[in-house]
Amino acid sequence: MNGKRSVGILATGSYTPDRVLSNFDLEKMVDTSDEWIVSRTGIRERRISSADQASSDLAYEAAKKALERAKLSPEQLDLIIVATVTPDTMFPSTACILQDKLGAKRAAAMDLSAACTGFLYGVTTATQFISNGLYKYVLVVGVESLSKITNYKDRNTCVLFGDGAGAAVIGEVQDGYGFQSFELGADGSGGPLLCQPAGGSRIPASSESVENNLHYLSMAGGEVFKFAVRVMNSATEAVLTKAGLTKDDIDLLVPHQANKRIIDSAVQRFGLSEDKVVINLDRYGNMSSASIPVALDEAVETGRVKEGDHLVLVGFGGGLTWGATLLKWSTTPAEGSEK
Repeated sequence: MNGKRSVGILATGSYTPDRVLSNFDLEKMVDTSDEWIVSRTGIRERRISSADQASSDLAYEAAKKALERAKLSPEQLDLIIVATVTPDTMFPSTACILQDKLGAKRAAAMDLSAACTGFLYGVTTATQFISNGLYKYVLVVGVESLSKITNYKDRNTCVLFGDGAGAAVIGEVQDGYGFQSFELGADGSGGPLLCQPAGGSRIPASSESVENNLHYLSMAGGEVFKFAVRVMNSATEAVLTKAGLTKDDIDLLVPHQANKRIIDSAVQRFGLSEDKVVINLDRYGNMSSASIPVALDEAVETGRVKEGDHLVLVGFGGGLTWGATLLKWSTTPAEGSEK
């Protein structure tokens, strides 16, 4: 990090709702089949939040686990960043709602909107605050309640999305470890390819917008697929080059969990074996900004991540946006960094 503090992930946490929506459940709702969904996406089931669960509720459960594992109290947090496109409300921010739920009274709080790339934008932002010495501990949460904006009469989108939350406590780690490089990008001209048309100042909520289903997410699947394959590969190559490493140095790839065929393309390009790739979309579907942190947390908790491993986190999403980061894994705090 250019001679500044070494910043990394001190702990992770995740949460997914109890309700499981399987492909066989969807067969009863729309004209689709388990075989069709699995062959085209790799998804078999997804988690759905209850009627009384909002994004802040999911975020709270994930954040609580991450803080416990980091052995930090909420009062020690300096900043909370929540990456989401399904906030509890337009304002106040979900981050402020989460701050109150946690009792993190010292923490500043803000939401960040970069769709499926949100968590990567979040950790990149958090790292700058810590690397420059402004803050000591930042909580980054990727959370989505996509079931709330999914049209379950549209077979092209309803099979893809699920709900969940993943969290990471960002702080200073031992010298030489932590985040080694970042790559973020955007192409706003592709915004209409993946969006929620209504609900903002362009098309405010009205009876007409509701009748026309404009508050549901909309996606041009084929165009997004081609974009995703291209930027997943280029972003991964970029962070490897910036860190002075090659594809042979990747110990674990944690990609955005959108489509198995997109992940397979990256795996083939970089010649990775299955044990070096985290894939859980068969159980969760696409959780947008929550996909990467939930996958990372599961990898950590199942022992797939070891001290000194080189991890690449890479994703893409609405905006259009993309991003990647490479980190040398260590949860050991920097020497003299007392909690």
